[in-house]
Amino acid sequence: MSSIFGEFLTFPQEKGPEVQLRVYGDEFYSRYENTDGYSVVYDQDHGLYCYAFLILGEFVSSGVDLSLSPPDGVRRHFKESEEVRNRKFEARYAKMNPPASAFKPSLNLRTFGAEKGLLEGRRVSEGEIKGLTVLVAFTDVKSTVTKEDVDALLNGRDYHENGNFCSVREYFRLMSSGKLDYSNVVVGPLTLSRPRQYYTENLLVKEALDLAVQGGLALEQFDSRGVGMVDAMSFLYAGQTQYLGELWPHNHIIDLKYKNMKTYFYMLSSMGRSKEDLSIGTFCHESGHMICRWPDLYDYGNRDGDFEKSAGLGYFCLMSAGNHNDDGRTPAPVCVYLRNLVGWCDKIVRLNQPGQYQADHGDYGTAMIYETGKINEYFLVENRSGIDLDASLPHCDTLGSNEWQGGSATKHYQCGLLQADGSLDLETNRSMGDEKDLFGRMMGIALSHNTRPTSVLWDGSDSGLMISNIGEPGRVITFVIGQEKTDHVAKGSTLSGEIIPDNSPPGLVNAISLNQDGKVKRLVVEVDISHNNISNLRVELTSPGGKRAILHNRTDIGKKDLQKSYDSQSKASLVAFLGQSLQGKWILRMRDLASRDTGKLNKWSLEVTY
Repeated sequence: MSSIFGEFLTFPQEKGPEVQLRVYGDEFYSRYENTDGYSVVYDQDHGLYCYAFLILGEFVSSGVDLSLSPPDGVRRHFKESEEVRNRKFEARYAKMNPPASAFKPSLNLRTFGAEKGLLEGRRVSEGEIKGLTVLVAFTDVKSTVTKEDVDALLNGRDYHENGNFCSVREYFRLMSSGKLDYSNVVVGPLTLSRPRQYYTENLLVKEALDLAVQGGLALEQFDSRGVGMVDAMSFLYAGQTQYLGELWPHNHIIDLKYKNMKTYFYMLSSMGRSKEDLSIGTFCHESGHMICRWPDLYDYGNRDGDFEKSAGLGYFCLMSAGNHNDDGRTPAPVCVYLRNLVGWCDKIVRLNQPGQYQADHGDYGTAMIYETGKINEYFLVENRSGIDLDASLPHCDTLGSNEWQGGSATKHYQCGLLQADGSLDLETNRSMGDEKDLFGRMMGIALSHNTRPTSVLWDGSDSGLMISNIGEPGRVITFVIGQEKTDHVAKGSTLSGEIIPDNSPPGLVNAISLNQDGKVKRLVVEVDISHNNISNLRVELTSPGGKRAILHNRTDIGKKDLQKSYDSQSKASLVAFLGQSLQGKWILRMRDLASRDTGKLNKWSLEVTY
């Protein structure tokens, strides 16, 4: 569906000039106000938009058109009652879904159940899928858009016309990592029998499809599964998008039969007045419902007791308001939550083990998941830097609903964005999303049970998720999961002056004690021994745990004095200490294994990184 949150749009009138109206709604239910904030309805008898009376909770035309002053009894921002709104909503929403089977519960907005978060109905989200797209004109409204223009928009391999990021086919190929090849056969334009206004109240789909079939179109080519059913049908009408009645862009079911072929899902939108109006956003959004059975990730404003809409994932997902980004020419990616639901993520990175991770931008085949122990509730991490299709961190619960923006234990979003600024702008519909909603570079802890926002579960308990040290936004973002680990350094040294016994196997022993608790990550030993011939010497280090390493073993014949530093990064024998506990006595043993020349230990030291 294509939702409008308070935008001013231009509408034609049968018996008057175009008018500007502010629109709130979607294909299921919508409300219109004039520029002064008065609610209006289209009066078919007058052929004009008129001020709306509110009678028994329902809008009724006052018969006074908008060129005149509002009549008595009309106030700004009238809204229909929740009962009336729900009734109208239910009537249209039922068209979107297949009839409930006898063994299934009645369908509703909460998308839990057999489909695990997806809408019910036939899904064709993998393989080579060929859809049908029918272009239609009206007796009074035409378009200069050609069949070739639309074919390029839908199927082009290197399509960037009119500023579009890519074609529809390439968008789905990119989002699915090549799993879905969705192409379209374009038919028309076909001219319908009535003016455009007629089709706001009367669905054009059957008339348009009848014309296409009568013209020789074979529907069998659109049945990829060989079951006698058309996979996908799209209808694009001439002129600007009409956010009215049956012309509001939508995805529904229609049950028609042509010989041995039946229809199922279809989508409807506009193709514009000229090729400069062509954009891929709405077509991708409605196709997401039709072939992938993705739900809308925003609040329809129904059934949740507040009668108001909220933004869901806003501009950050195709299936929220992201299809409108850049006037539909650069729609947002499909969020990782929905990509994973349809099986497009072959690589699952589980974030439950502490450590450093990296998120690659545009890696649409990977899902980074933090599991909470509840099968239906988890967190997802995604790199949404301002590159390519992007201008996040969703909290997901397949038993939730984007009809529930309250954030309570029982009523919460199916997939909600943890907004970095800690606001609830998306839930309260104050915005569709901004740069403050995404986590940027941040040292230290960015998200935990006591930050804002928090990583607690919907019931308020601690999920255990902690994210820290987020790197700079870009093609690759690094971050740390779990308690931040910081390197520490322990040091010890001793001044000695003790004589090393000449020609004595037991030798001289000297110890340094370290009290810190930790595991050795790096070890540096410095030794200062005076001796006339260091080839007589063997020097050995023993850890508190009993590991031993030879530092010097009777080399350098004729050389005097051993003054040297040994580092575990370069001294192979010291590698044995890595990962060992540093707490306790470190023992340096020096043996003089030949007669005549003598020496003494001046000093030695340890520096341990842990």
